[in-house]
Amino acid sequence: MSAYAALAEPHRRQILDLLLDGERPAGELVEHLGLSQPGVSKHLKVLREAGLVAVRTEGRQRVYALRPEPLVEVDRWLEPYRAFWSKRLDALERHLEENP
Repeated sequence: MSAYAALAEPHRRQILDLLLDGERPAGELVEHLGLSQPGVSKHLKVLREAGLVAVRTEGRQRVYALRPEPLVEVDRWLEPYRAFWSKRLDALERHLEENP
C-alpha cells in the first residue's frame, strides 16, 4: 500500500501524530485512540506495509516508531499546493492591509 492510501484513513493519521513525540508501545496507542486492540493492530499493519512505521519487540511489547522517509514523496507532491495557497494568502493579507 502506498503512503497516500495509508494516510487516507483518519485513525492512521492519528497514530502518526502520536508517534511524532517518539516511540510508543501498541497498548499505549490503543489507550489514546479509543479503538479496540485488533482495530489498532490492523491500522498499524497498514502503516508498516506502507513503510510509515517501524516496529521492534521489547520484552512482550511491540514498540512502534515513525519512519518519515515515505513522507518525503507526499511532501514533494504537496509543494505546488503550498505555493498556490501561499500566493493566495499573501494577496489576502495585502487586501486586508489596504482595506482596514
